[in-house]
Amino acid sequence: MSSLLVKSVKTPLPINLSSLLAMPQMSDDQFYDFCQTNPDLRIERNADGEIVVMPPAFADTGNRNGRVFGQLYVWAEADGTGEVFDSSSGFTLPNGAMRSPDAAWILSDRWNRLEPEQQASFAPIAPDFVIELRSSSDTLASLQDKLAEYVANGVRLGVLIDRKHRQVHLYRPEQAPEILDNPEVVNCEPEMPGFGLRMAKVW
Repeated sequence: MSSLLVKSVKTPLPINLSSLLAMPQMSDDQFYDFCQTNPDLRIERNADGEIVVMPPAFADTGNRNGRVFGQLYVWAEADGTGEVFDSSSGFTLPNGAMRSPDAAWILSDRWNRLEPEQQASFAPIAPDFVIELRSSSDTLASLQDKLAEYVANGVRLGVLIDRKHRQVHLYRPEQAPEILDNPEVVNCEPEMPGFGLRMAKVW
């Protein structure tokens, strides 16, 4: 049974539920339609089928997320081995969850193995690399759970940026999270050769 779980919505936001009425379970197509009819919301779905609705990012968070994405994009263009995705991109993980990281990168050979219709939807693939930037409406525990889910489903490196405590948490499969206190640069090697995330303008 799919249910609607609204988390961390600070202001009332209209949600069109017409596509869900009288539906005992939301299929992938119904979930896609639901997202299409509510384009102003960031919507995810967890592995239990619950829908998580989030408000648009506050302006300062969006600004800093843009700086994070910009660094990743510049590196990816120079590196040439993968594709970069912003926070509007949704990915369906092997456990059935649909997640939208703030920034993501996927090796081109993995991405190109997907069919065009898969690429044009919530692509059934776990990114190789994800970044989540904590906003004022996020709890640290919820993002830690999300990063753990990412690596459990195939992500090779996950970066959680906690601006409130000026910490960066690094997640890798079969390793305990590594916590960096107020780093100037976050070294993302060996998964991302030559990529160091400069934090001065992100804090």
